[in-house]
Amino acid sequence: MLGAIIGDIVGSRFEGSCPKQFLSVGDIDLLHPDCHFTDDTVLTVAIAAALLHNQDYGAMIHDYYRRYPHAGYGQSFRRWGESDQPEPYNSFGNGSAMRVSPVGFACDALDQVLVEAERTARVTHNHPEGIRGAQATAAAVYLARQGSSKPDLQAYLEVQFGYDLSQPFETLTPAQVTCQDAVPKALIAFLTSQDFEDALRRTLQIGGDTDTIACIAGAIAQGCYGIPPGLGTAALTYLDQPLMAVTQQFMTRYGCL
Repeated sequence: MLGAIIGDIVGSRFEGSCPKQFLSVGDIDLLHPDCHFTDDTVLTVAIAAALLHNQDYGAMIHDYYRRYPHAGYGQSFRRWGESDQPEPYNSFGNGSAMRVSPVGFACDALDQVLVEAERTARVTHNHPEGIRGAQATAAAVYLARQGSSKPDLQAYLEVQFGYDLSQPFETLTPAQVTCQDAVPKALIAFLTSQDFEDALRRTLQIGGDTDTIACIAGAIAQGCYGIPPGLGTAALTYLDQPLMAVTQQFMTRYGCL
C-alpha cells in the first residue's frame, strides 16, 4: 500500500495538469516540499485499518473521513461522510479504485481479492463501474506481487474487466475522475513502465487527476518492482503519526515493506 501513498503524494502537486507542461518529466523531483497526502492516502489507510482490525469497511471509511475532513474529497463523498446514516450513492468515481490497494496485498487468493474489493467499493461506489474499477485495481496489485508477467496481467484484466489496455501510451488524454477513464490509464502507465519511479512519471505525463492515477499505478508498481528504499522512507515523512503508524503496521503484517 505504500506505493499507492507515494503515488498520491507525488501526484498531488500536479493535479489537473496538462501533460504538455512536462517536456522533461524525467527531471522532475517526485517528492517536493509542495507535495502532500490527499484523500487517496486517507482512505487507503482506512481500508488498511479495516483489514488489520477486521472492521467494517464503511464504518472505517466514515471514521477516517471524520478524522480528516479537509483532505480533498469530492462533493458527493463529502455528503456521504457528513451523514450520520450514510448509504451508497451509486458512484462510478475513481475513489473506489484509489483506496483498494491494501486488499491486493492482504488477500491470499484472487477470488478473495475480488470479493473484498467489491465489499470496499459497495459502501459508496455501488455502481457497476465503481465496483469494476476497484476489483481491477486490487487484482492487478495481487497479480503483480505474485510475479505475473505483464502480458499475462494485461490479458487477464482485458478479459475479466473489458478494459482496452492496448492503447498507445502516447495517445492517452488527461485522466478524468471516473473509474472507466482513470483506471485503464493508470494500468497502461504501469504496463508500459520500466521501474517504480517510471510508472509514477508516466502518470504525470498523462496529466489530469494525477494523484489518483499515480496512486493506482504506484500500488501495482510496488507489487511488481518493489519500492526504492530511500523513496519509501522519504514519503513516510509526509504523513502524520496516526497515518504512518497504520501504514507501517500493515506493511509489517503483510510483508509489503
